Amino acid sequence: MTWNGPLHKIAPFKYEISRNYAGIGGTLKMRYPAYVYALESMIEQIRKDNAPEQLANVSTMPGLVGPAMAMPDIHWGYGFPIGGVAAFDAEEGVISPGGVGYDINCGVRVLRTDLRYDDIKPAIKELVNEMFLNVPSGVGSQGKLRLSSAEMSRVLEEGAEWAVEKGYGWHEDLEHMEENGRMKNADASMVSQKVKSRGASQLGTLGAGNHFLEIQRVDEIYDSEVARAFGITEKGQITVMIHTGSRGAGHQIATDYLRVMESAVKKYGIELPDKQLACAPVNSKEGQDYFKAMAAGANFAWANRQLIMHWVRESFRNVLKKGPENLGMRLVYDVCHNIAKLEEHEVDGKRRKVYVHRKGATRSFAVGRTEIPRAYRDVGQPVLIPGDMGTASYILVGTERSMKEAFGSSCHGAGRVMSRHQAKREFTVNGVKGELERDGIYLRAATKHVILEEAPEAYKNIDDVVNAVSGAELAKPVVKLKPIGVVKG
Repeated sequence: MTWNGPLHKIAPFKYEISRNYAGIGGTLKMRYPAYVYALESMIEQIRKDNAPEQLANVSTMPGLVGPAMAMPDIHWGYGFPIGGVAAFDAEEGVISPGGVGYDINCGVRVLRTDLRYDDIKPAIKELVNEMFLNVPSGVGSQGKLRLSSAEMSRVLEEGAEWAVEKGYGWHEDLEHMEENGRMKNADASMVSQKVKSRGASQLGTLGAGNHFLEIQRVDEIYDSEVARAFGITEKGQITVMIHTGSRGAGHQIATDYLRVMESAVKKYGIELPDKQLACAPVNSKEGQDYFKAMAAGANFAWANRQLIMHWVRESFRNVLKKGPENLGMRLVYDVCHNIAKLEEHEVDGKRRKVYVHRKGATRSFAVGRTEIPRAYRDVGQPVLIPGDMGTASYILVGTERSMKEAFGSSCHGAGRVMSRHQAKREFTVNGVKGELERDGIYLRAATKHVILEEAPEAYKNIDDVVNAVSGAELAKPVVKLKPIGVVKG
């Protein structure tokens, strides 16, 4: 269904759905205008899946503070569009699982190394195969750990801290993660036993879909000063990117609390244009229970990525016969892009606490924010934007414009333009693999289906997405990374 509503260009890279838009049914009552950041060439595709209507729906929600926004990777999602950003007042607002998504804290981390492309070129296949063996991946993949319910509760409440305490990584890793790898309001008693059982069997697994491990080389450096602060010093340097989330645990938390929120909507008399936006007043029992459970899901994801990073380091040790310390395998940063956070932002000239929902959007904080690791406060927060197998990924840095205009937010990736079913019809396994091989990329995938579903052509052009957020000054490009070896779940 193509969306034919009003989408007017009001600034370079910025389009508006005006507040007087009444929606497809003619009864929509938007509280603020809604904004879409994009290149002009992207607008036709953005209209194709009706995601702007979802954005307009978000603009009707109670307690909204400022416009709802969508990043250039916008596409249809559950409730909120993927790529959506919205902030709600910390006293009068609501919190919505549809504004976070099922894969709570799906996110990305990047390791830098002291290696150069020529150092590992002969060993790329061996490294990828070793990572594939070391990190369980694929639909329903089972982790290498066996955790009791009590131990799972610790994971849910302590996040990456739990993993480091158990010997999976270094204490300094925690300094380079959003929230230091742990949301301290998490409460494991707010999640069901089914969450714990699903999580216990999947901790330390990559999963399927667009999740991946990639060995990458630095292809371009756009800002050498900021890049040096991030540990990136020259073209050809090797990095490793990990993209995954909270697996079945996060999905179950979302499933459980959507039912709770559907009841809360009736209980509190909340009027919504779409039942998928089900929410509760943020300070109600339902709202706070969800926030604590969501934080637990986020912590699971940080622990998950920490374990995977440890096994990636071990894979490099096994193949290159050098320890990760000697290889300089330091974590640059870890960001989440499906989350709700209580943050302080300037709204109408005043500092205000708000619950910022980022669904398929990445935090993009500027110089000086205390939430940023001390090592980066003079340059800004690393903003990690993954591509998909065969396409580039980017490291950007947060900007003041993003703080003032978008609650410190940027895009999160390329965004799909083709359903997985369509991709399986359009492509062949040999065709996709052949294209990657011609580009010098070695792929190891768990199934043939994921190769087809995640074909690069099934996604928007990552360069266009980054150019749009860069042009809008929501984040500034620092480094471009190209894959040379890929593990797909």
